[in-house]
Amino acid sequence: MTIQFGTDGWRAVISDTFTFANLRLVAQAIADYVREESEAESPEVVVGFDTRFLSDRYAAEVARVMAGNGIVAHLTRADAPTPAVSYAVVHKKAAAGVMITASHNPPRYNGVKLKAAFGGSALPEQAHRVERILAQNQERARGPNVMDYGKALEMGLIHRFDPAWSYYEHLTGLVDLDVISAGELRVIADAMYGSARKCFADMLARTRCRVREIRGEMNPGFGGIHPEPIARYLTALSAAIRADQADVGLATDGDGDRIGAMDAHGNFVDPHHIFALVLRHLVEDRGMRGTVVRSVSTTRMVDRLAERYNLPLVETPVGFNHIADRMLNDDVLIGGEESGGFSIKGHIPEGDGVLMGLLLLEAVAAASVPLHELVEQIQVEVGPAYYARRDLPLRHPISKKEMVARLTQEAPSTLAGESVVDVQTIDGVKYLLADDAWLLIRPSGTEPVLRVYAEARTPEELEVLLGFGEQMARA
Repeated sequence: MTIQFGTDGWRAVISDTFTFANLRLVAQAIADYVREESEAESPEVVVGFDTRFLSDRYAAEVARVMAGNGIVAHLTRADAPTPAVSYAVVHKKAAAGVMITASHNPPRYNGVKLKAAFGGSALPEQAHRVERILAQNQERARGPNVMDYGKALEMGLIHRFDPAWSYYEHLTGLVDLDVISAGELRVIADAMYGSARKCFADMLARTRCRVREIRGEMNPGFGGIHPEPIARYLTALSAAIRADQADVGLATDGDGDRIGAMDAHGNFVDPHHIFALVLRHLVEDRGMRGTVVRSVSTTRMVDRLAERYNLPLVETPVGFNHIADRMLNDDVLIGGEESGGFSIKGHIPEGDGVLMGLLLLEAVAAASVPLHELVEQIQVEVGPAYYARRDLPLRHPISKKEMVARLTQEAPSTLAGESVVDVQTIDGVKYLLADDAWLLIRPSGTEPVLRVYAEARTPEELEVLLGFGEQMARA
């Protein structure tokens, strides 16, 4: 049995590969890694969990393994969003963090996100080290060290805590709640049954905004949908906006590290537009500067804004760990990706849907203009830009290396009537067109699917690019 870490940790189907026995093996490898890297006699690790089936039990099991290895485990009292748990790693000066979640994956999945001491996802070399330790332990038939939960509590090796308030206090230093309050916005917060429930209501409780939360109750099956804040899963949010005549709808994924939004008409505002709007707000309204970092699958509206503001722009592979690496080594103003994970200067290098939702509210309030008008403005300024993604299920694993070689060799000279001016292989294969449109084909790092992404200047061009991408992907 081989357990491998993907784009952001290890994910697998509950009761298939994601079992208590396998989780204990992974936890032991993490404990061994922490022991190797930490100079402390009793290193500390933060352990959190989301609302998925058995997540609380899995987290307790991880804490028991940490305790069995003499590592103090700070275990959250209840489900919490990933960014809150990640911030707790920094706040408590812990050696690492473990978050039990499968993020936006379907309900049958669960997973482990490994967090480094700096509060972001473990860097690739750190994750590979844990994988190697896991393999070595299995070769030597070395099982996990596990301590009784009650005994670990009694000995002070497991502490229960609430990460919310230190996280909220930190966010108040990154967001101007006075500006948001002055907007007196009516907000619908859609938790999608995930662990960011109550976050927007708590943060905005002392403002003049009115917040109503939907899908905030405990539902480990996520109401039969994927807890991913994309248009096809947000019909409930759209209905609630219309019913309440709300100004903005904010949706977070299963563990709160991604954001999606809707305007007052119930129209979906994707992460590309959120990225562009918040970037413009930070530069023009707040006077902030720094490098702009985006993943390879993210809008080039951001590139055009960065050029306008004379800001450096960096493109990375998909996965927030790559953006985190840049945030640790550069003066980054904002970093984000197509899936809705973003962070800004002053925050931990971690995707944070709650922070980005609050910043979007701040941008709307500061402009005194409805969200749909802001979207129209950004389209005029740095558009037009039309985006879509299609996910093609994989029946059998594919070789990413072979796929990249084939798609590079078979690269067309023209697409949708435009010249192909560049072929990039940062992550998958990306065809760049003369009019700044693009097509990207890459295997997912978290699910058994092949993803086809495209951004174009017209809806018609977009359909041509997606159709060609599907044809190339299925060949």
